[in-house]
Amino acid sequence: MTDSNTKSSNNTFLADGSFLANGSHSADGSHSVNNTEIDFVQQFRNAAPYINAFRNQTFVIYFSGDVLADNEFPSLVHDITLLNSLGVKLVLVHGARSQIEKRLKTLGIKSKYTHGLRVTDNETMQVIKEASGCIRLNIEALFSTSLKYTPMAGSQINIISSNYIIAKPKGIIDGVDYLHTGDIRKIDVHSIKHSLNAGDVILLSPVGYSTTGEIFNLNGEDLATLSSIELDADKLIFIDDSSGIFNSNNELLNDLTARELSEIIASEEILQEDIKRHYQRIIQACESGVDRVHIINRNIDGALLLELFTQDGIGTLVSTDRLEDIRCATIEDVNGIIELIQPLEDSGQLVKRSRERLETEINNFYVIEREHRIIGCGALYIASNKTQAEIACMAIAEEYQSQGRGEKLFSHLCKEARNNNLKQVFILTTHATHWFIDHGFTKKSLEDLPSEKQAFYNYQRNSAVYIKEL
Repeated sequence: MTDSNTKSSNNTFLADGSFLANGSHSADGSHSVNNTEIDFVQQFRNAAPYINAFRNQTFVIYFSGDVLADNEFPSLVHDITLLNSLGVKLVLVHGARSQIEKRLKTLGIKSKYTHGLRVTDNETMQVIKEASGCIRLNIEALFSTSLKYTPMAGSQINIISSNYIIAKPKGIIDGVDYLHTGDIRKIDVHSIKHSLNAGDVILLSPVGYSTTGEIFNLNGEDLATLSSIELDADKLIFIDDSSGIFNSNNELLNDLTARELSEIIASEEILQEDIKRHYQRIIQACESGVDRVHIINRNIDGALLLELFTQDGIGTLVSTDRLEDIRCATIEDVNGIIELIQPLEDSGQLVKRSRERLETEINNFYVIEREHRIIGCGALYIASNKTQAEIACMAIAEEYQSQGRGEKLFSHLCKEARNNNLKQVFILTTHATHWFIDHGFTKKSLEDLPSEKQAFYNYQRNSAVYIKEL
């Protein structure tokens, strides 16, 4: 909360000479909430489910060397600090390619690449050690900042970097000796988890150490991927220049499964080798137990928070299963269903249902859940004649309408009706009649409904009757 001596003086004066502060107090002492404050409250409430869900989860976050060189990197550190304060266990993996290339160019050293991998000779290895050491010190310095009136005010975060990574030489491949370029042999999971449980942030540099004391150059993205797998991480997050994964029409894919990403790799005739390897890492992580892999753009301020704490995010989320699916409702879904259908009840589009009734009838409901929020619902009531069922209480959250979810939910309800060997489904509606006609319903009379539905028909509401043959 802002202190009284630092509040804005952007006030509105009233006709009687008193004033109404912008989002502050009127003459009678009451508070006037402005649109900005309303938006903030709503956004904070929308973020609450994610805050609860992320607590005690493990995130592995990779950021490229370009991110480190960006002027906005301190802001990213602030956002990472916020995640730590919310109880998220964090493992950070940094890249260093841009810094290494800059140093090599300054020294006039040329690097050799084979199959996309750097051949690391003695001179290059010395540059890699210097660059990685400098980056590590700069990151640790940023996490030590706790100046008053900054986002990290009062923070006290231990960032731990150690010899967690045991490496081995990549060796000779197709006649090429990769020298000091290495592969990951072992990750000290026990020590990392011990520090994470103590509230520390782990920092991993793209170098590893052999049991004989040698130092090897590692690929940072490979390190992040394998770390997320070994640590049973809940999320693996890549922050770089990519905005995410796009389809053939250059449209951003907000979410897709690992299987769908495999299909993209197979269908793309021309796919850059480095991008293909990146996609394969994502699939590897998903297939090895990492539930969610995010790809977000470093050039957007607050990208990490926008991706994690908003409904659709701003990048691409790859998961083992669909981000959202239709499932049977449970008693825990009642609050979400009420929140979804209440505006439609208030407008008269749906019949009002009490909480008690919803709880009693919850086994008839199906929901679409997206990231801990109910965004769609519908109910199937099987009649006593065992040949008909009513489809009722269909609703899709406003921001997700016109995206095909209503059709998917309707198809699911019809499939459930067929599985129960029913012959017809019917609806009673005062709105959206054309939608149901487009989906195979025909207008019928009250006499075509089951007897119990006829007995409780609300003549005051005067709903139209539509029936679809299955």
